[in-house]
Amino acid sequence: MRIRTAVVVSTVSLLAAVGTLVVAGSASAASTLGASAAQSGRYFGTAVASGRLGDSAYTTLLDREFNQVTPENEMKIDATEPQRGQFSYGNADRIVQHAASHGIKVRGHTLAWHSQQPGWMQSLSGSTLRSAILNHVTQVATHFRGQVTWWDVVNEAYADGSSGARRDSNLQRTGNDWIEAAFRAADAADPNALLCYNDYNIDNWNDAKTQAVYRMVQDFKSRGVPIDCVGLQSHFTGGSNYPSNYRTTLSSFAALGVDVHITELDIRNAPTSAYSSVVNDCLAVSRCKVITVWGIRDSDSWRSGESPLLFDGSGNKKAAYNAVLTALNNGNPGGGDPTTPPPTGNPTTPPPSSGGCTASVTPGTVWGDRYNTSVTVSGASTWAVVVAITPPQKISTIWNGSASWDSSGNVMTMRSNGSGNTFGFTTMMNGNSGARPQIRSCTAG
Repeated sequence: MRIRTAVVVSTVSLLAAVGTLVVAGSASAASTLGASAAQSGRYFGTAVASGRLGDSAYTTLLDREFNQVTPENEMKIDATEPQRGQFSYGNADRIVQHAASHGIKVRGHTLAWHSQQPGWMQSLSGSTLRSAILNHVTQVATHFRGQVTWWDVVNEAYADGSSGARRDSNLQRTGNDWIEAAFRAADAADPNALLCYNDYNIDNWNDAKTQAVYRMVQDFKSRGVPIDCVGLQSHFTGGSNYPSNYRTTLSSFAALGVDVHITELDIRNAPTSAYSSVVNDCLAVSRCKVITVWGIRDSDSWRSGESPLLFDGSGNKKAAYNAVLTALNNGNPGGGDPTTPPPTGNPTTPPPSSGGCTASVTPGTVWGDRYNTSVTVSGASTWAVVVAITPPQKISTIWNGSASWDSSGNVMTMRSNGSGNTFGFTTMMNGNSGARPQIRSCTAG
């Protein structure tokens, strides 16, 4: 498989596209969402409807605040291929052209989905449907080749609930490999775009649906299926279903070697704490590259009665807007530099091994009060790794493994849990910034 072109965010292009950025050593801060996100090489976007592009109040906010857009409905199957083999791109083209003229990146949404299919597609099944959906993916991705930075290739293919199963859709009934086939078709049609899987209710790391999507991405990466990113829609009903392990979910997907995007964010009544937490969680994960709210003003939202966005119906900034902007300008939740070197110690020193496996440490992001560590196990598919922490440091979060502790609380045994051979954890410094975790042993089985 050829090497995919990465998205590179240059300071010069972002300055031109989104306005003032923080200059190192300056007390000034970016004054818009897109500019503040660009400080850390990220995008802050919004869903856009072509029918609102004639509203000057709407486009003023769009062009001022955002450096990424997602067509709300204009690229979906019923809009782009209303009759089989007859494609219609007018409204989607309008959004893409508006974005290009203002230096705004475009997310294509979505190429293959069980919903919003035109009647002709709903009437098909089996190999006929398989051929039709792959032709649709090819034709639409080819039309927008070079104009779309990311594609939501497949949308919402997994079922809710505890089964962890695929959704029983007409596309799924064409064969379990239909998602892979769609990604390969998109890759062939638009080889420089970044290809994403997008879904809702995959925010909580403990949910069966989240784990099922994780296993799919893990499988795709292991077999060379072209996938570059995972989108978490993150439609939250207030603070109540913003999960405390949301950051773990982001970092766990990122550890697979894909970018993570928050693609359709809206939160009932727009609580400042939940919005700030989502932004800070993204900033804490270096591969979390995009945050997109699903609409600009509350009146533009599909949940308009819940006031879930950052601007009210009149286009005024809400308290949540200020909270998000502050979080973005702070750069990360700990207030430190995400490029700060890890705590002292030689990360290339080979850790001890025993029992037929080896555990290798890779330092992760560092903040003012905590830091991440990634550990990769080789030589065994099931394992137990013993990690020692120097007091008063404490491990606060783990991912991709099952942990137990000794009586002191300073020695953790991490065991494989089917999530692969790389696990990680966040360590709270608690005033000791010089120490780092030590691998004591790795035992196979």
